Amino acid sequence: MATSSAAVKSTERESFAALLEESLGQSESFEGTVVKGRVISVDNDMVLIDVGLKSEGRVALKEFAVPGQQVELVPGDTVEVFIERMEDKNGEAVLSREKAKREEAWTALEKSFTDQLRVTGIIFGKVKGGFTVDLNGAVAFLPGSQVDIRPVRDISPLMGTPQPFQILKMDRSRGNIVVSRRAVLEESRAEARSELVANLKEGQILEGVVKNITDYGAFVDLGGVDGLLHVTDIAWRRINHPSEALQIGQAVKVQVVRFNPETQRISLGMKQLEADPWEGVVAKYPAGARFRGRVTNITDYGAFVELEPGIEGLVHVSEMSWTKKNVHPGKIVSTSQEVEVMVLDVDPVKRRISLGLKQCLPNPWEVFAEKYPAGTELEGEVKNITEFGLFVGLPGEIDGMVHLSDIAWDRSGEEAIQDFKKADQVKVKVLDVDVEKERISLGMKQLTEDTFEKAATTGGLRKGEVVTGTVTEVNDGGVEVSVGDGLIGFIRKSDLSRDRSEQRPDRFSVGDKLDAKVMQVDRAARKVSLSIKAKEVEEEKQAMAEYGSSDSGASLGDILGAALRRARENTTEEK
Repeated sequence: MATSSAAVKSTERESFAALLEESLGQSESFEGTVVKGRVISVDNDMVLIDVGLKSEGRVALKEFAVPGQQVELVPGDTVEVFIERMEDKNGEAVLSREKAKREEAWTALEKSFTDQLRVTGIIFGKVKGGFTVDLNGAVAFLPGSQVDIRPVRDISPLMGTPQPFQILKMDRSRGNIVVSRRAVLEESRAEARSELVANLKEGQILEGVVKNITDYGAFVDLGGVDGLLHVTDIAWRRINHPSEALQIGQAVKVQVVRFNPETQRISLGMKQLEADPWEGVVAKYPAGARFRGRVTNITDYGAFVELEPGIEGLVHVSEMSWTKKNVHPGKIVSTSQEVEVMVLDVDPVKRRISLGLKQCLPNPWEVFAEKYPAGTELEGEVKNITEFGLFVGLPGEIDGMVHLSDIAWDRSGEEAIQDFKKADQVKVKVLDVDVEKERISLGMKQLTEDTFEKAATTGGLRKGEVVTGTVTEVNDGGVEVSVGDGLIGFIRKSDLSRDRSEQRPDRFSVGDKLDAKVMQVDRAARKVSLSIKAKEVEEEKQAMAEYGSSDSGASLGDILGAALRRARENTTEEK
């Protein structure tokens, strides 16, 4: 039996020597190499291993542990270990299973690096500028910029989970390995992009993630390819800026609105996945109906009012107020204000609704016409003075106009308007109210009696009548004559006498009394035309008719002399 036992031991030694020779080859030094050893025993947390040296070595049991599994080692198992020293102070070999695994890993990693193959690792720690990755025993550095395609705020979900990596560079002598998870994702992204673009078509519904937000829209990552979601295609309602409805990182469902295979530009829409609120809008918002809405936007030409999400109408500046003309809409309404509006017109094809704000308020011209009919006397403030009249403030915050011709009876409008200035309180009479044109005609002279008309009527100023007047002015063109009650008549130079030699204005003086015939009474121009010549001609005709013709033997001078004496006698009798 002893001989047999010795033979077995000899055979084991020879077999193990063969294994050692296989591990070390012709190397003369064991230190710093990985060799195969045999497990002799497992005591508590230490494993005794024979690697064919003078003495065995011990390795901590935990170094053989595999994450998530229990260590199963029994005497006789063959394992690979790293020889750190041939012998320590206790005479035992210093061995390491972890370093052996690291050496194995380095060998495999170098091959993957050379062949540009992906490797699997686990992120297990954070260091300055990045993270540490366990590549099956070898520790690699993962820069922060290489974690993902987009910046990652929280990396904790990735830690402790096997991830694919690409080796960017490695130096075994220095023990440096740099890996990238981003490179793997970009490669996968490129593959997914090609597949997605190849199958992309308009109308297709996709899911994506908001990648970036600009003033005009948002870029959505569809999984390898980006599409533009324009601000007008986010929702049916008005959105002034995409950030009002979206945020970076948000998952969204979109529809492909347009796709250009040549440029690979993709236009996306979100509102297309919802019902179009403009369908049936004519029946829903008939002309003349009133609704309440919210002011969403104010421009120089009006204000937009939202009647419901996706349905907006424009209140043009001309339809905002009855009285506030040429005023910016922002001074009448404010953003987010709730207002009552009337539907004026609906164009479902152009998707336009015209609204009116003032139509929901009483028309001040209608109110004024009913309350202050023509003939009503009022008092108001002079708001403005123009070349054609005065604008006077009236009840209801509206203005009426006193035309130049309606300021005074006896003076020109240009002269009379000089008596007034802004803010003066004046009395006026309502002459006419035009509701449609929003005009109110006022008069100031109508508050007093027309002296010209009175004088013309009561003073007998009728065409053909002879009147007595007083010379008030003499000029080269003729003579101005007062004919009573402030009425002024004018005798042209050619009408001063029947005799041409007597047609000289300078033979008259201011204050002279004279008789003249009324030729014309122009009430519109307020002028009276007189003629001495016409009076003399008429008197001559009367004399001829009364005293006979020159054939009777009487001279023309005798006839006229008799007529003049007769006229003087009649005048004396009347006195």
